[in-house]
Amino acid sequence: MFECECLPRCPFFHDQMANMPSTAELIKKKFCSGPTADNTHCARHMVFVRLGREGVPSDLYPSDVEQAQSILRG
Repeated sequence: MFECECLPRCPFFHDQMANMPSTAELIKKKFCSGPTADNTHCARHMVFVRLGREGVPSDLYPSDVEQAQSILRG
């Protein structure tokens, strides 16, 4: 089973989604953990790979690929 290396310390789930566990689980299944998860489409992971943990805004949603591309363009 796949699990993103960022998941254990991801501030998005520990801060932004702390009060929405059902929604958080759906997002995790899509991007972070499970047999069909794929973090290559996660906006947070895209920024993490190129800029490191410090470059990822805490409020960046995993599905906000446009914002991630904007960040990466500078």
